Amino acid sequence: MCWYQPLICLLAVLAPAWASDFLPSTTQSAAAPAFTYDRHSFLLNGEPYVIIGGQMDPQRIPPAYWRDRLLKARAMGLNTIFSYVYWNLLEPKRGQWTSNEESNDVAKFFRIAQEEGLRVVLRPGPYICGEREWGGFPAWLSQVPEIKVRSSNAPFMEAAESYLRRLANDLRDLQVTRGGPLLMVQVENEYGSYGEDHNYTQGLRDILLENFEVPLYTNDGGVEWTLKGGEVPGVLAEIDGDPRSGFAARDRYITDPTELGPLLDGEYYTFAPDFWGSGNPHNTAVGRPSQIQQFVSDLDYVLGANNSISLYMFHGGTNFGFSNGAIWKNYTAVFITSYDYGAPLDESGRTTDLYFTFRDTIQKYVRQGSIPEPPENVPLLETSNITLSPTISLFDTLGKKTASVEPVTMEELGQAYGLVLYEHKVTATLQGNLQPGDRARDRVIVYVNGRRRGVIDSTYSQPTQVSLSLQPGDTLQLLVENLGRVDYWSRESGTFVALEDPYKGIVGNVTIGSEIVSEWDIYSLPLEEPPTVSKPGSEAITTGSPPVFFRGTFRVGGGNSTDPMTLDTFLEVPDGVKGNVWVNGFNLGRYWIVGPQQSLYLPGTIIRPDEENEIVVLELEPNGDSLTAFGTAERRWANYADPDYT
Repeated sequence: MCWYQPLICLLAVLAPAWASDFLPSTTQSAAAPAFTYDRHSFLLNGEPYVIIGGQMDPQRIPPAYWRDRLLKARAMGLNTIFSYVYWNLLEPKRGQWTSNEESNDVAKFFRIAQEEGLRVVLRPGPYICGEREWGGFPAWLSQVPEIKVRSSNAPFMEAAESYLRRLANDLRDLQVTRGGPLLMVQVENEYGSYGEDHNYTQGLRDILLENFEVPLYTNDGGVEWTLKGGEVPGVLAEIDGDPRSGFAARDRYITDPTELGPLLDGEYYTFAPDFWGSGNPHNTAVGRPSQIQQFVSDLDYVLGANNSISLYMFHGGTNFGFSNGAIWKNYTAVFITSYDYGAPLDESGRTTDLYFTFRDTIQKYVRQGSIPEPPENVPLLETSNITLSPTISLFDTLGKKTASVEPVTMEELGQAYGLVLYEHKVTATLQGNLQPGDRARDRVIVYVNGRRRGVIDSTYSQPTQVSLSLQPGDTLQLLVENLGRVDYWSRESGTFVALEDPYKGIVGNVTIGSEIVSEWDIYSLPLEEPPTVSKPGSEAITTGSPPVFFRGTFRVGGGNSTDPMTLDTFLEVPDGVKGNVWVNGFNLGRYWIVGPQQSLYLPGTIIRPDEENEIVVLELEPNGDSLTAFGTAERRWANYADPDYT
């Protein structure tokens, strides 16, 4: 298919139902289309349908809990679920399609939604933002020659078309036209804030039209420049954010009749995501009555006029493993592991006061008795302290070495996530400040002869400088952590196009003072699973030691319940500084003393009742011969000073 050529012959197909005055109808049938719209209303089987929606992404939620979360969405009064799909998880390597993995079975999630009385809206990207790693793009894209993401660039469009076709094959039979729950598909995501390459968005439109039978829509910020940048002929234009100004802007600035129709606030924010940092408290509406009243007022405004809305987020879930994204603000603002978002359904799937506030408001606009009662919250598990003992140094797990005169990036190593170790044997006296390439990408721990000498951290606009004095025979090691690729950039950001710069590790030369440091041994550390071998070190672990894996086990009783939610808990590592936690081989994500997140959500689906359960912690900055972990029913949000930044 030539995606880049305008498909003028499809204009009739592109037109919404109300636009018959402008374009001829392609069909004459007595039966109403399964889902369409006129100028003022969505129509489901010919009847007006107000979308009372909420965002929930299956790939951020344990699959065993999909039904629970969907049931609770319906019980809050929602009738439609909006879902992003993450390309990087569905195609982690080019051509390797993983929808057969339980956590990537989006079709199953949609089927369960239908069973629970819900419709769905698909937001497939290929770019989705979502505070996810590189906006959902797979890391291998960065190594495609001459690629330029989010553009009509041929290599990018070829990869994107392949992805969208594969996804459509999985979901085609779930469209409402075939008796399924899928009502609409979004074209790209808030593209107007990013660019004005209309060949790109029209190309995506044409790909989606070839692969789906349901209406398409765009979603952009409710101001002129974003709406103009994101509009696509024949595709329903919608907004996000404030519904009052956004709805007015949509009808003022969108003038193409094939882009007009009912009003939908496709992302009404229930609060906000959190960033790592000592000065970044947890975002929540708790204790903010004026904010909650604004939520109620806005929901009344939308539903009272029979307009449509999607709450972003209804339930956020978790950025397990290394899946969080970041924003470049002339420093790296990194999203935390939790995607709690202050949402009505919290990260663990428990209802909140905000949930019932929204439910009470929605009840005014639906048939009395049509909303089922939500289930009671299941209490979370608490455990006693679990002692974790050192098993092996990270530097004793190094695999294949790549020798290079100059540093190479993580992507050039064929690696997507985790860390890279760069090692140099000093042959001449070197003295001065260390510069790890063009900048830290993203957090560089510096070691000399196996002892930590400092940290260069791009989460600060002015990272700490590390001054070195090296002699022949010394060993310099730079451990570089990918904290998450940038997932969002806007034309009003005032920076370079950070989404086009996803490279991690070291880019450019390492210098000490004015001297370029050459000849490196490079080790890829993707940390796809924790090590199984044990090799206790001969030296005591003290402040300045290299990273160490710690291990411990715990046992919990299953009781008489078969509900894994009874085993849900929040895991804390109170004496840790920074690292990752695995339970029974599953990577829960990152912890960091700076906060605001001080506990990691541990789903009960991972815990084996009445058996030994293994915890492995990679502590990047160990300062003793043991760590402690415990599970708590009450998660903790707090911020502390960064011991590496003064």
